Amino acid sequence: MKSPVYLNALRAFEASARHGSFVEAAAELHVTAPAVGQLVRGLEEWIGAPLFYRTATGKTRLMPTEAANRALPDIREGLDRLSLGLERLKEGSAGRVLTVTVSPAFAAKWLLPRIERFQARVPDVDIRLDTSLKLADYAAQGIDIGVRYGAGDWPGLVSEELMEEEVFPVCSPTLRASLELQQPDELAACTLIHDVSVDPSSGFFTWDAWFKTVGFTQTTQPRGLTINNSAAVLQAAIDGRGVALARSILAHDDLAAGRLVRLFPDRSAASPLAYYVTYRPDFAGLPRLAAFRDWLFEEALAERPRSE
Repeated sequence: MKSPVYLNALRAFEASARHGSFVEAAAELHVTAPAVGQLVRGLEEWIGAPLFYRTATGKTRLMPTEAANRALPDIREGLDRLSLGLERLKEGSAGRVLTVTVSPAFAAKWLLPRIERFQARVPDVDIRLDTSLKLADYAAQGIDIGVRYGAGDWPGLVSEELMEEEVFPVCSPTLRASLELQQPDELAACTLIHDVSVDPSSGFFTWDAWFKTVGFTQTTQPRGLTINNSAAVLQAAIDGRGVALARSILAHDDLAAGRLVRLFPDRSAASPLAYYVTYRPDFAGLPRLAAFRDWLFEEALAERPRSE
């Protein structure tokens, strides 16, 4: 097996083992499923042994053999090291691309309004944004750095806390003028906008959790809108569709511009989740990654409330 084919076969094998499917591996590698299958079969012929048990039904059609499972950690490490080596080579080239993964809401509400400042500082680095609610596989998808929202524990990645946040209700100025609210529990009678973009079991604040935090224990009902994008939740509130439970980082600019107003400013809840800068340990020394990381922390520090 020639070297380029050998490398492609290893990538096809690793992706197929991770996904349990030639079809999903093909989507990741941007080739056809038959091409992935052919590469894997060629590797099996070269080795002289099967790499998968094939099943006719079920979500996972491919199950790695015992020998394949033993070899996968070394193969993945080798592919990661190769990826890093190629990144080192690209450091000397004129056109440098930094691939950044963030959620769609964080991109729209925080990163994109500020990204011009990074581009002005480091004009020879081009940003490629990968926006998704799903957690990216940094090695498989060529991700350099990301900002993730959670508890800070992602295996295989360095995670550095970037920003904590508060959670509080907001609405449009027009809606606020029409509401006669004296106590937080009166919000239960309003049309509430529910954010379902993050699994509540992770600690993500729901309306019920916020009401309990401020001392109101009655369970609310999902009246009005239920939306799986935090940026769209805020936009619905701006449009006067109801009262949203805002995350302070995402709502920062809308509050500053007067598009949203905060209700009951003396009542707040600290989120157990935060924003973290994440990257693979081996990539920490890449200059373009370090420049972007440092810029993120400077931006976050500039917006942090200063104590009296």
